[in-house]
Amino acid sequence: MLLAGLCAAGITAITSCSKSSFDELYRDPGKISEVSADKQFAGITYSYRELVVPSYWNYFVILRSTANRYVQATGWANENNQLIPGGASIQDRWNTYYAGLAQYREFEKVYTALPEAERTQLRIFYLAAKIFFYDQTQQVVDLHGDIPWSQAGMLSTNGGNYPSSYAKYDTAEEIYKAMLDDLKSISTELNTLPALTSGVSTSFKTQDLINKGDITLWKKYCNSLRLRMLTRVSAASTFTARANQELADIVGNQSTYPLTLTNADNIDISVFNSGSDINARGFRDGLESWNANIAGKVMIDNMVSKADPRLPFIFEPGQGANGAYIGLDQSLTSAEQTALISGTPANPSKIAIYNRSTYSRNEYFPGLLITASEVNYLLAEYYNRTGNNAAAKSAFEQGIKQSIALFPAIRALSKDNTTTAATQPTEDQINTYISNIGWGTNNIQLIATQKWLHFNVIQPLQSWAEVRRLNYPVFTFRTEVSDIQKTVPARWNIPATEVNLNGANYDAVKSKDKLDTKLFWDVN
Repeated sequence: MLLAGLCAAGITAITSCSKSSFDELYRDPGKISEVSADKQFAGITYSYRELVVPSYWNYFVILRSTANRYVQATGWANENNQLIPGGASIQDRWNTYYAGLAQYREFEKVYTALPEAERTQLRIFYLAAKIFFYDQTQQVVDLHGDIPWSQAGMLSTNGGNYPSSYAKYDTAEEIYKAMLDDLKSISTELNTLPALTSGVSTSFKTQDLINKGDITLWKKYCNSLRLRMLTRVSAASTFTARANQELADIVGNQSTYPLTLTNADNIDISVFNSGSDINARGFRDGLESWNANIAGKVMIDNMVSKADPRLPFIFEPGQGANGAYIGLDQSLTSAEQTALISGTPANPSKIAIYNRSTYSRNEYFPGLLITASEVNYLLAEYYNRTGNNAAAKSAFEQGIKQSIALFPAIRALSKDNTTTAATQPTEDQINTYISNIGWGTNNIQLIATQKWLHFNVIQPLQSWAEVRRLNYPVFTFRTEVSDIQKTVPARWNIPATEVNLNGANYDAVKSKDKLDTKLFWDVN
């Protein structure tokens, strides 16, 4: 929930919000006997925190030179071989995912070892852990395709036996199937879960850093994640029939399968104490360093031409632009772009940047996982595909309205006033914008564009996945004759360390490990 608490809601009761305490309790497998399943559950969220809440490492090392560029969520000065993902980007994100996977396996180990009666009481922790872990897993599969998964992270379970712990690769299809099977079962079980005891309820509220112990929100998280994943694979021949059936079940029975439809039900990790370990303090250097916050021309031109009410909340004009919003043209030479970005003392840069008070200097920027806008756009796509134009239009417009409402709410969380807060959009402005978009023709492209605008730099991996799946929006990139990679990658390579250390298992997928090898769901 966007405005729900974190430290104020109980994280101080767990660890006093200190990294050393978190590490001591959650991340040292040697101390596994000292901790409980509920604290291990919180440890999974903590392990993945920098992939969810904006951090310097994620934005500067990983996203700046990869996904943000692939979907032109930002502008940048062109450089040689700019479409090849850097080894550090790939390796660091891979390492973080697998550190979290190891934490998840430790949680499974602790939970499974409990007496049956206690496992039954703590079942909600197990179900919630799976939902969040599958969310993180889908992102990694969509980056790499086949990965070690079902047998990965078993070193502690295997008693420290390294030779028996090198994991085989599961195919992307196998992983999606396993997760969709389990999420369907979890959705059903959450509807029949016995009432929590007072002690378990208190513990769950304390240790749940995402939904603060709200089981209804976990139901919405589960079903919204299913909606995302089923839509992602719906055009793949091995999943089409299943996706059609399960999407119809979810969309047609929302009392049984509730979804995140308003911002009040957004699934996120909120920040209440920017001095805690869960904070967005690193967002400033992560997005502002090396001009990584530059606005791209394609996005700016779209928002300006349609009178998008989100514009002054997402971007701020360049210092020399006299209030105009101007994005950086990626067709220019690097020298031309650098001059435009830098400006001069007499003629400051006219290029817009991401609004620093809403984004990079907002230490309370939440880590968004599932938003109402995304869910409504997925519904609009489903209704459009099944011929229900009225429902598609309604869901599409609801997605836009929720997105327009979200950015002022995020700005309101900020204690920074580098940029004066814009006036709340009026109903007339919102209606004019919706009218300017012009629903009725090329509707899938309209939906794809709104997803892209909504995700911007907040969820660029989801944006890149949807751009690959829908082939829209379309971007052009300046390349040089000497560039090794002249098109946006279809996926990332497996990192070098994994190839070196798990070579025998890697050999089974080596032939697929190419930047231009599409994911199984990327069939357009």
